[in-house]
Amino acid sequence: MPLHRGDSEAPDDEGGRRRLAVNPFHGEANPVGGMTEAPPRHRLPDAPLPPSTAYQLVHDELMLDGNSRLNLATFVTTWMEPQAGVLMAECRDKNMIDKDEYPRTAELEKRCVAMLADLWHAPDPAAAVGCSTTGSSEACMLAGMALKRRWARGNADRYPSRDARPNLVMGVNVQVCWEKFCNFWEVEARQVPMEGDRFHLDPQAAAELCDENTIGVVGILGSTFDGSYEPIADLCAALDALQERTGLDVPVHVDGASGAMVAPFLDEDLVWDFRLPRVASINTSGHKYGLVYPGVGWALWRDREALPEELVFRVNYLGGDMPTFALNFSRPGAQVVAQYYSFLRLGREGYRAVQQAARDVAGKVAEAVAELGDFRLLTRGDQLPVFAFTTAPDVRAYDVFDVSRRLRESGWLVPAYTFPPHREDLSVLRVVCRNGFSADLAELFVEDLGRLLPELRRQPHPFTRDKEAATGFHH
Repeated sequence: MPLHRGDSEAPDDEGGRRRLAVNPFHGEANPVGGMTEAPPRHRLPDAPLPPSTAYQLVHDELMLDGNSRLNLATFVTTWMEPQAGVLMAECRDKNMIDKDEYPRTAELEKRCVAMLADLWHAPDPAAAVGCSTTGSSEACMLAGMALKRRWARGNADRYPSRDARPNLVMGVNVQVCWEKFCNFWEVEARQVPMEGDRFHLDPQAAAELCDENTIGVVGILGSTFDGSYEPIADLCAALDALQERTGLDVPVHVDGASGAMVAPFLDEDLVWDFRLPRVASINTSGHKYGLVYPGVGWALWRDREALPEELVFRVNYLGGDMPTFALNFSRPGAQVVAQYYSFLRLGREGYRAVQQAARDVAGKVAEAVAELGDFRLLTRGDQLPVFAFTTAPDVRAYDVFDVSRRLRESGWLVPAYTFPPHREDLSVLRVVCRNGFSADLAELFVEDLGRLLPELRRQPHPFTRDKEAATGFHH
């Protein structure tokens, strides 16, 4: 979560700061009789408000948020069936951690893990170990902790010491949670830079960064920068060759935040998962292409050997013995129930149909954007239903940041951002196509984009000065 500072606005009354305005009609039948004192914004009010008044104050302020369905920056699910919403409402008061009090919710979590183990071709799905999380960020933290503990256990004679600082190898395109993991758990991040038209990890370059202190290599099945899959099988092959030469046995974690819920249905011949013996663990976001409202993620290990037992806490909590591996303790069970609902509701064929529809929309929108003539595609949405594009070489009057800013005027949230080393020269726009972004909405988006171009072409130069402030891109 981002850190926030306290109220910095100047106080406008004694003992308080700026206050919220209350419409008299928010009160009872007699507007004057139902009026209440305007509540402060940044401290608790002294007295309660009627529930209708409190609701209306919050509701009205939230109207200024963007429309989530038009947010083409986020990977997060923005639409579910009403029945899923009812189930979530029925479960919002259930504490996921209390498996003794809510045994059926715990059973649904267990079934989801088993389904994912089967979907990702675990050698023995019954022996695979997994858990739900609040999202892929927590799942990645857990996977990284397991990698570090396995490495430390195998290097107990050298660690901890100055000569044995653990490192983790990854592409520079990884989600920011991996940088957080390395920072929080004191692991050196070794990143493979981008080169030319390669916008993700190079297998051979990753293998060359490995040494006896490498706890693992992270492969991304669906880069957030451009929607492309990293070549997980080639990465494992490069590490196999490294082991043959040096004896180093380096495991792989697959960050499948998005792709692990796309590839099994649309790219069945692509080998990226537990079919590769070097893949020790996989994570995904249930709240992305798992088609569940935020926040739920999943982390799975191929077997018990891949998850050191000492990381698993067994807690006697509210009457039951409970094994747990998590950064959070109490959290709602609603999202786990919604995940099971989606698995049960759609099945393999349903997921295949939904993801194929998203990929079809991405491909058509990418083609339409290319036909406008002002843009060059980096990807076409044929892996993740995501594509990235930049301005054509001859476009000088505006840049991608101008396009992003102008699209926001029509309600479309399209991130513009600069690529990391060694491609800081490249700035792009990215469109994420999710369930709910229909072909009709996609057509409207292309029309709005095309409508902007004549005015953008008449600009004397790009107008965006602060490019860091011009984008809402946070992976």
